[in-house]
Amino acid sequence: MRAIHPDADATVTPIGAKLRAARTGQGMSLGQLAETTGLSKGFLSRLERDETSPSVATLVQLCQVLSLPVGALFTEPEVQKVSFVDAPRINLGGVHAQERLMSPRGEHRVQLLHSELQPDAHGGADLYTINCDVEVLHVIEGRVTVRFADRSVPLSAGDALTFPGREPHTWHVDGGRPATVVWVIVPAPWSGSA
Repeated sequence: MRAIHPDADATVTPIGAKLRAARTGQGMSLGQLAETTGLSKGFLSRLERDETSPSVATLVQLCQVLSLPVGALFTEPEVQKVSFVDAPRINLGGVHAQERLMSPRGEHRVQLLHSELQPDAHGGADLYTINCDVEVLHVIEGRVTVRFADRSVPLSAGDALTFPGREPHTWHVDGGRPATVVWVIVPAPWSGSA
């Protein structure tokens, strides 16, 4: 007996998650998409779970409703791995800090820095700013204090501090022991490509 709805071919590129992301990114419910396209909610749900494959006409219709180029469903996402041992060593001005650029060179949306700080490491005596919107400091090991013009914020292992990147600040390691921290800077103030 032949199935009414054949199972999806395992060799077909999964597109369901991309369709779901486009739909929810526009604040559209499954019911609204079904009503707009004339397709059943059950079919759309199965499609978003990659349990069925649409016809070309249905795919084009969905992409038009979702303002999504059809080709975007089949392109590989840009994924770049940076291994710790291969990450370039950089110096952004910290004293007694070994820093590595963990985000890809040329990445302008975000910058990820891994810093191993000696017990006397610091960001300098003077407050400084970074040309970015947001900085996040996550302390992996040790203790670090971030000093602003009007206050100081002590951080211990596991703590994270988020603040505007253009806020004058500096930092120093506390407790006479080394520290390991990760900085996330958005957008990247320096791509490392020059």
